[in-house]
Amino acid sequence: MKICMDYQPAVAQCAGIGRYTRVLASELAKIIDADDKLKLFYCDFKRSADISLLPSRAEVKAFRMLPGAIMQKMWHYLRFPPFNTLAGDADIFHFTNFTTKPVTRGRSVVSIHDMSFVRFPQFAEERNLRYLTKGIRYTVRDADAIITISEFSKSEIEELLPESRGKVFVTHLGISNDFQHSSQDDIAAVREELGLPRPFIMTLGTVEPRKNLEFLVDVFESIAGEGIDLVVAGAPGWKSEAIMERFKKTPFAEQLHYLRFVPDGKLAALYSAASIFVLPSHYEGFGFTPVEAMACGTPVITSNCGSIPEIVGDGAKVIESFDVAEWKSEILNLISDNEQREKMSKLGLKRAEKFRWDITARKTLEIYKKVLEK
Repeated sequence: MKICMDYQPAVAQCAGIGRYTRVLASELAKIIDADDKLKLFYCDFKRSADISLLPSRAEVKAFRMLPGAIMQKMWHYLRFPPFNTLAGDADIFHFTNFTTKPVTRGRSVVSIHDMSFVRFPQFAEERNLRYLTKGIRYTVRDADAIITISEFSKSEIEELLPESRGKVFVTHLGISNDFQHSSQDDIAAVREELGLPRPFIMTLGTVEPRKNLEFLVDVFESIAGEGIDLVVAGAPGWKSEAIMERFKKTPFAEQLHYLRFVPDGKLAALYSAASIFVLPSHYEGFGFTPVEAMACGTPVITSNCGSIPEIVGDGAKVIESFDVAEWKSEILNLISDNEQREKMSKLGLKRAEKFRWDITARKTLEIYKKVLEK
């Protein structure tokens, strides 16, 4: 079997779909048969792509004749040129970022991670919304299989895109083995480096409206008088201006720590240092961060949004409403109840064991084989 993966997301972004593409490629390279081939194709007109993490077993092909932005527009609007004429022949072409590219030979597999741009268009960047709204039509038509990341997202795709029914498959995502409870020395070091001497709750993710961070600030202000800080980690995203201003204007600004970027090597220690991880999002197709927090032994409180109840199971506290008083009560009760914290920590650790990248890769490979059997 010859597999060609559109590796563009992996060289264009560090987190999110970029991480999914990068890690999936690496794990697939470990498990494909000796006779199988994995090719990674990407555009690199400026010759600036970081390919330091490429798996050794993969064949790499970079297209440098035209800028990637121009190629994306040609594929999107003209459906030309055929992707396989540039990337080379393959049995399976896997497009990991919501939309397919035109293929004249071989089978197309696409990853549609969620339907948030349909359910909550007000939370999407306008240009990206237009792109996805158009692209999803030909994607569902052309794809031989659609991979998504939760049973929730599968039900969303099949409801909102009826023509997809019968070709949607679920592969839950995984987390790195690096996420585990850190040593006391590592926790103390990250506290000192980031200036976090007091107990804190934390959240992690791109600062954007979908994450509902203004509500979280309301909750934080209701508990800040108890000597509890809030840590928000994540780069500013689309429509982040209002929430960034809210961070500055809270009367407890000295207790709100906004960390634009935390290196991967320090994330586990930060999770481990937190009293509670909180996720008040409006919508999540999967939810890496609560699983990472659970893997570090940190209790998790989350909203009842999208796939989150499916993913966290009994390993986290799920709150049905966006009521400040209820969130305040749950947070304070959990912080003060060591027995309950220990119980939630153990349940979270057990639940997080289910989400590993090697499992994701094996299930993805099974889908490729099913597609070729049709």
